[in-house]
Amino acid sequence: MFPRAWVEFRDPADADQVFRCDLTWLTSRWTCIFGSGCQGIYADRPDDGCCTLGAHFADEDDEKRVAEHVARLTPAEWQNHRAGRRGWVEVDEDGERKTRVHKGGCIFLNRPGFSGGAGCALHGYALNRGLHFVQTKPDVCWQLPIRRTYRDVELPDGESYLEITIAEYDRRGWGPGGHDLDWYCSGNTEAHVGTAPVFESNEAELVELMGRPAYDELARHCHEHLRSRSALALHPADPR
Repeated sequence: MFPRAWVEFRDPADADQVFRCDLTWLTSRWTCIFGSGCQGIYADRPDDGCCTLGAHFADEDDEKRVAEHVARLTPAEWQNHRAGRRGWVEVDEDGERKTRVHKGGCIFLNRPGFSGGAGCALHGYALNRGLHFVQTKPDVCWQLPIRRTYRDVELPDGESYLEITIAEYDRRGWGPGGHDLDWYCSGNTEAHVGTAPVFESNEAELVELMGRPAYDELARHCHEHLRSRSALALHPADPR
């Protein structure tokens, strides 16, 4: 826990929605360092990044969208192509659908040394075709470590609105299991080495989560925050 700066503003595209955004996180210098110092969430599988457990689908549309791209993956892009063709979805103990775990990691995880490149096959597939990985990966994968949550707010006068929070998906976002992670990127200084703040480097993800009008309003607030913020508003993992 540490002091954070927040901003709230009405969604320019929907008057019944209000965005609540964590400026401390969104102006931080976090960046994904997979393959460049990422230690993985488990010490005995440092090359997996956060891909050890497989990815849960947000809904049927999420799974259907991913499936359309999985059908186009080639053996040159996907190390587990043969195994994946026999099934790349499984159901967890709670009956939720997710990508299958194969040989200890997500079935789409290409291991170091694979000729097509290490990392997520769906991520590499997007880069190979000039797409953004927002289009090809499960929602939870491209969103992490940004977190979007919803809350219905009741006002004293009987009115209400939907509050949409855009914030950091820190260890607590994983639930009690977050305590078992050996390393996690958003809170570690090793990953706060980006050349641009999160709201700029993750623009595509934020536009997908918020819509373009709301993102533009967020960007304005972030720029103002960067110009005026105090030391108390810095993310503790950011360089001083």
